[in-house]
Amino acid sequence: MKIGFDNEKYQRIQSEHIRERISQFDGKLYLELGGKLFDDHHASRVLPGFQPDSKLRMFQKLSDSIEIVIVISAADIEKNKKRADLGITYDEDVLRLRNEFQNMGFMVGSVVVTHYNGQPAAIAFRHRLEREGISTYCHYLIEGYPHNVSLIASDEGFGKNDYVKTTRPLVIVTAPGPGSGKMAVCLSQLFNEHKRGVRAGYAKFETFPVWNLPLRHPVNIAYEAATADLNDVNMIDPFHLEAYGKTAVNYNRDIEIFPVLNALFEGIYGSNPYKSPTDMGVNMVGFCISDDEVCCQASKDEIVRRYYEATNKLANGACNEAEISKIRMLFNQLKLTTASRKTTTAAKEHQRLTGHTSSAMELEDGTIITAHSSMLLGCSAALLLNVTKHLAGIDHATKLVPQSMIEPIQYTKINYLGGHNPRLHTDEVLVALSVLSNHDENCRKALEQLPKLRGCQVHCTVMLGEVDRKIFKKLGVNLTCEPILKR
Repeated sequence: MKIGFDNEKYQRIQSEHIRERISQFDGKLYLELGGKLFDDHHASRVLPGFQPDSKLRMFQKLSDSIEIVIVISAADIEKNKKRADLGITYDEDVLRLRNEFQNMGFMVGSVVVTHYNGQPAAIAFRHRLEREGISTYCHYLIEGYPHNVSLIASDEGFGKNDYVKTTRPLVIVTAPGPGSGKMAVCLSQLFNEHKRGVRAGYAKFETFPVWNLPLRHPVNIAYEAATADLNDVNMIDPFHLEAYGKTAVNYNRDIEIFPVLNALFEGIYGSNPYKSPTDMGVNMVGFCISDDEVCCQASKDEIVRRYYEATNKLANGACNEAEISKIRMLFNQLKLTTASRKTTTAAKEHQRLTGHTSSAMELEDGTIITAHSSMLLGCSAALLLNVTKHLAGIDHATKLVPQSMIEPIQYTKINYLGGHNPRLHTDEVLVALSVLSNHDENCRKALEQLPKLRGCQVHCTVMLGEVDRKIFKKLGVNLTCEPILKR
């Protein structure tokens, strides 16, 4: 993977910038964390060199000063809302996140249940947290939020919320997903800290859009593609332009809410320390791009990937035509087509030549490797064998997994496990290679190539099953599939 982002510089200057922001207030900063603290794979795809856990490692440098508060909406608990990427409910994810953070050495102070109105499922969840010794607080629905500023910034508004007790100067407020109420928790704490004589601060840490890149930079357009289902729109921050005469990029929701935030700050403190939504951010990503061309190409690949992801959802029955239309509009802005991604064209051409379902992978040096399905292997399994042989310098004609080993596996799949597809999947091929590697040097060499696949682009001419998708994800491969269901 060609590198376009200086990860070491990012961790250094981002942590310095956050320290500076803490010092602007009375040694107390509530930092709303947008996006993912770890496993930020979108950032690592569009900014090659950005590590998925970069933000986490940066915060580890400040861990002695950090306390984490996890926020969850009672409405999401009540309707068993799930994280699409993990397939678990938000309440289960709160416990998962707490364990993950604690295992990494962070202090998780408490959980805040927002939009609380005595919902039975929320009450049960609170009892569960209390049994586990987790401090739990409730924040209530406020009539007219966020526009009824006089009520919100009063003892009948934020003043009715539980005051969340924190002990450290930097309080990171995070949640399982959007709409949980992170910003409201931060603002409520500012109000209640002020009543206690503490002038606490608020800032927002969101990686995208990147405020100091052009509005139509591919990295920023890739963010619009990633949030097409939310219909987020990147915009020039008019408040920043008016205050400083400088162009900065933000997005519609933050710009729309800023007048309300401004009024809330004035209601709490009498004045607002920030003149624009961009001022509230602490994002230094734009200063750490080391190769703009690499990041532009990676972002274009990501936009195409998002398009295929959306069309795959439609093929599976989702009603998301608006999401697809939005990404097509972004295609037009950058003059993109699906053919802009080399693997897409290569896989389709290989299928035309062979008449079989095909796949293609682009390696770090630009080499394209192709494969197709057969009676023994699916096209994704065949692709892994072809790619690892190429990288290990093994002759293409060499059969790493002999037919005599494949056929018994197929027999078990069909006759004992009730399967309908005898072809080996990617996981089965990797297990076979692992077994053979004890006695076969070529198999061992092939397996040793797997780390080199991280960041590579792959396209398949048919929608792969869950097993193959998960294997490619674990390998760090950026997969797309034509929206065609397997027959």
